[in-house]
Amino acid sequence: MLIPIGFVIVVFSVFGGFVLAGGNLGPLIQPTEILMICGSALGAFIAANNGKAIKATLSTASKLKRTTRYNKETYMELMSLQYKLLSKMRRGGMLAIERDVENPQESPLFGEYPRILADPMIMGFLTDYLRLMVSGGMDAMEIDELMLHEIEAFEHEAHIPSDALGKVGDALPAFGIVAAVLGVVKALSSADAGVEQMGLMIAHALVGTFLGILLAYGFVNPVASRIDRQVHEAVKMLQCIRVTLLAALNGYAPPLAVEFGRKALHTSERPSFSELEEHVRSARGAEPEAA
Repeated sequence: MLIPIGFVIVVFSVFGGFVLAGGNLGPLIQPTEILMICGSALGAFIAANNGKAIKATLSTASKLKRTTRYNKETYMELMSLQYKLLSKMRRGGMLAIERDVENPQESPLFGEYPRILADPMIMGFLTDYLRLMVSGGMDAMEIDELMLHEIEAFEHEAHIPSDALGKVGDALPAFGIVAAVLGVVKALSSADAGVEQMGLMIAHALVGTFLGILLAYGFVNPVASRIDRQVHEAVKMLQCIRVTLLAALNGYAPPLAVEFGRKALHTSERPSFSELEEHVRSARGAEPEAA
């Protein structure tokens, strides 16, 4: 929702300010300039990226849209779920959660947290490493190393769309200059045109520079930056899971393990110690029914 709002503010600020200053929007409507700039940018994007990068860029909106919901309540649900899982493991051994991990969609424990259950990234990461913990074939250091590698690989792959769009955004002003130069060439080649007609053609040519800069810094680069922020949100979620599970592997009790996870969060979304403790107490009270 914030992206369309930002775009509307950009459009109204630029074009509204131009009109208020006494400008006429007519000369700014140049379909051929838009075709040259946007077409060149699209061609450069296709030439600079392989099929995987193009597909990742086109599908990034649907994949990262859920990260906008990673707020304080989501983290509280995640830590409550991890607390219950770790408590069940501590009471009944590693194998106590095997059935929950193998089929989380039918697990009453996971079913208490539909928001977490509906997120494939969280569920995939959490259940994969819980399975490794249940198997007992790896120590804490090996699992930590594997988690770090997976998070690094996820971050690298998720940054591909923002990197691709950022490069297109950086190139758009140059494509605007190309369109402007072509417009000036057209104007200067019309030597028999009058002064008024020549001035109009030069004005149309300069629209190319304006459009290239506006599209770059008003639209494309902000979207690339937003994708980058969303990637950091997703990585922070994975880091929270990683820190909590590692604390449990190193022998810390479930309340302390989720406290480790709390410390991994940004201050804007991090619940206070008392909030987390109260949430854990409520989860602990519900445990006998959930078990």
